[in-house]
Amino acid sequence: MLTIAYIGNGKSTNRYHLPFSTKLKDKIKIKTIYSPSGKITWDKIPTVNYTKDINDIYNDSEVQLVVVTTPSPLHFELGKEALEHGKNVLIEKPFTETSAEAKELFRLADEKGLFVQCYQNRRYDSDFLTVQKVIESGVLGDLLEVEMHYDYFRPEVPASVTSFSIGTSYLYGHACHTLDQVISYFGEPDDVHYEVRQLLGDDRMNDYFDLDLFYGRMKVSVKSSYFRLKERPSFIVYGKKGVFVKETKDRQEEHLKMFYLPEHEDFGIDLPEHYGTLTYIDDEGIYHEEKVVSEIGDYSRVYEDIYQTLINGKPKSVKDEETILQIEMLEKGIQQIVQ
Repeated sequence: MLTIAYIGNGKSTNRYHLPFSTKLKDKIKIKTIYSPSGKITWDKIPTVNYTKDINDIYNDSEVQLVVVTTPSPLHFELGKEALEHGKNVLIEKPFTETSAEAKELFRLADEKGLFVQCYQNRRYDSDFLTVQKVIESGVLGDLLEVEMHYDYFRPEVPASVTSFSIGTSYLYGHACHTLDQVISYFGEPDDVHYEVRQLLGDDRMNDYFDLDLFYGRMKVSVKSSYFRLKERPSFIVYGKKGVFVKETKDRQEEHLKMFYLPEHEDFGIDLPEHYGTLTYIDDEGIYHEEKVVSEIGDYSRVYEDIYQTLINGKPKSVKDEETILQIEMLEKGIQQIVQ
């Protein structure tokens, strides 16, 4: 068994972690959850120790992995503290605010023979996995362009933030999902063009970004806005022979917000109306248009990966250099605002 403790007891822990770590009942034990206030607003797990004393985690030799799910400005400080107490560490996105901080955590972990990794659960989004399946089928031919959109219509969010900070920026808060998907699949780009904006004015929240990553002649665009009353497709993939359009996002978050949890067999699974449309010309010049059955997304695969690394010695699923590259890109993009 892999024994885990959480630092943080808010939405991140209860909505995006516990439903998936507790799913692996034969491999993972949740022992302790710490929050400084001691307030418990989510349903308690009867077998878990809830505490206001962080030393209940640090001094517990049974705890093998500490998961940091606090607001992002605290990620570096708490990640370093846990490593210094001899704990393996998983840190929510964004991993740190600077690449220097990320490198320091990886250096410290290497020095102590410990594990530290970013929680990149979006690698197991249904839409992203389906796009990979289509690309690898070869029917699109050589890739020309990929568009990735992560849109909301939530104008009240940027309106409620009266001054700029990295911790509340849309770039750090959401490009940490999509940039990791690009890096994990396509690798390091040859060049990047950054457009990072504050639509409500100077010294307001960063609420929009449009990043173009170039891989030879192919371009991958990562675009997000809080002001999209009608969302753009989640993915559009253009090749020399066709196009694949996936309109809707992975549904795990949709179900989690409804408290419809992974124990349901249809949790997160696309219905036919959510399937993407593949349109292409085959080698005989015949036109095809068809629906593509979505792959099944499953965030518990992050915890399965970590279990395999810490218990069975398999390589980390999220490479250190991938996390550092992503933070370097976030740093460079946000400089358009902080300069």
